[in-house]
Amino acid sequence: MDNRKLKELLEKVKSGDCAVDEALNSLKHLPSEALEFACVDHHRQLRTGFPEVVFGENKSAGQIVAIMEKLLAGESAALATRVDPAKAAAVLTRLSELTYHDEAGMLVGNLQKVKPVGRGTIAVVAAGTSDIPVAEEALITARSLGNEVEKLYDVGVAGIHRLFAKREILDRARVLIVVAGMEGALPSVIGGLVDKPVIAVPTSIGYGTGLGGIAALLGMLNSCAPGMAVVNIDNGFGAGCMAAAINRV
Repeated sequence: MDNRKLKELLEKVKSGDCAVDEALNSLKHLPSEALEFACVDHHRQLRTGFPEVVFGENKSAGQIVAIMEKLLAGESAALATRVDPAKAAAVLTRLSELTYHDEAGMLVGNLQKVKPVGRGTIAVVAAGTSDIPVAEEALITARSLGNEVEKLYDVGVAGIHRLFAKREILDRARVLIVVAGMEGALPSVIGGLVDKPVIAVPTSIGYGTGLGGIAALLGMLNSCAPGMAVVNIDNGFGAGCMAAAINRV
């Protein structure tokens, strides 16, 4: 439940269109609902503007099903991240109303209940094809939170002309998420071209002294381009949430 839904419920109680017991039934699981293995935070949307999201890694399919059932009963997007294809298939046999985005590794539901809240377009830019899974996690997250999202993939600094050929996508975006592995140079390049927030996402793509994304992370943290923020390695979800917060009406 978000602020809008809570206000609507209280107005109905005030006008007599909703009985007190009915309203109590709607609110009885706020702020949280305890399961044997999890405590589902129904109050998170009210506090932060973001719904509770399931981190699927190391959870069983049965645990994901139980939590997602509770989230699907609400009014916010129901999301689970880091879900592998085998586990997703098991969940979908129980919850067919969910959609699995295999590149992002995400299960998504309730989008028909999500209203657009973004003030503009979020652009997700990936340096290389190998960075796309992290970029897709950012894209699906931002889109599921009520934002219009465009994508621009495989435009890294090894062939920078590919980026300049699509400059119009950068120009019309209000916020940019830029995903890169290897040396992680692309966010700095874009940060020097645009007058809007850039969220840099280092990925673990690379080898040798790339150190599983450490080189990209340090490169982004040491960027001389102002107006750029950096999230953790492979954290497309966090980047999508940050972009949604910046873009929120």
